[in-house]
Amino acid sequence: MAKPNARPGAAGATAAKPRSAVAAWFDHHLQSLVASLGRMLRKPWATLLTVGVMAVALALPLGLWLVLENVARLGGTVEQSREVAVFLKQDIDPARADTLARSLRARADVASVALRTPEQGLTSLREASTGVYADAIAAVGENPLPHVLVVRPRGDERSLAQALQALPETDFVQHDAIWRDRLDRWLGFGARVAWVLAALLGVGALLVVGNTVRLDIQSRREEIAVLQSLGATDGFIRRPFLYLGAAYGLAAGALALGLLTAAEFALRQPLRALAESYGSRFALDGVDPLQAGLVLVVAAALGWLGAGVVTGHFLRQTRA
Repeated sequence: MAKPNARPGAAGATAAKPRSAVAAWFDHHLQSLVASLGRMLRKPWATLLTVGVMAVALALPLGLWLVLENVARLGGTVEQSREVAVFLKQDIDPARADTLARSLRARADVASVALRTPEQGLTSLREASTGVYADAIAAVGENPLPHVLVVRPRGDERSLAQALQALPETDFVQHDAIWRDRLDRWLGFGARVAWVLAALLGVGALLVVGNTVRLDIQSRREEIAVLQSLGATDGFIRRPFLYLGAAYGLAAGALALGLLTAAEFALRQPLRALAESYGSRFALDGVDPLQAGLVLVVAAALGWLGAGVVTGHFLRQTRA
């Protein structure tokens, strides 16, 4: 009768082993993380130098990307930049202008049409003018402005602008397609420069972390040799250095975000004053929380990868 009672105990002992292995694995990860942070804190100046170099390498492409985003927003929205202004001839009466606007709204390549009367145009011109220009406008007797159709295209605005120019009621067509194309090309070029810069400086960040971890490995060669003689696996030896690299990367990412935030605060007020002088309410947009989280993840991954490459190379040499 003793055997049946022994089986549950044996099964319980067997079931406890996986839990102990998982607990040991978790404890080693936690110990590796704490030990890595301790090594960083014991060398504050060396840590600050490494983190600072990595932060600058991360902040430069990120700052360029933010500048491009704000320049694109400063250039106006895509829909606004695609508007086509159709100035009708002076002899077109309001009824004819309204009929033409309704006919254009029925076109498949037109998203919307807004009709601006000469009175509306003159009122807007008076509100936007000051000084000598305001006096000149006040001295004008009869309203010289024509009816204007503001057309927002649904497809290619160039072909639509050509079709609108061919209308018998049209006197002049104005649209900013050329300016917008040039701006898009400059922004595309800038984005490509940002990606190239990010790749080059990302490699630089990997090298910085790799060199720092390499120095730490060299100072612990004897300890690593003892662990290898005791049968420690490469993963066991590599783990503390991986956490060290990730900690460097995470700290560098946080410092890079801090540098960009400081730059934004320094530039916000002068730029706002400059924009207000032109009658604009433009303000800088910084890094949102989602983008900040992505920067931290990428920075930690770069540190982890740099430490992994250096540690793996060292272990392959010692195992050979």
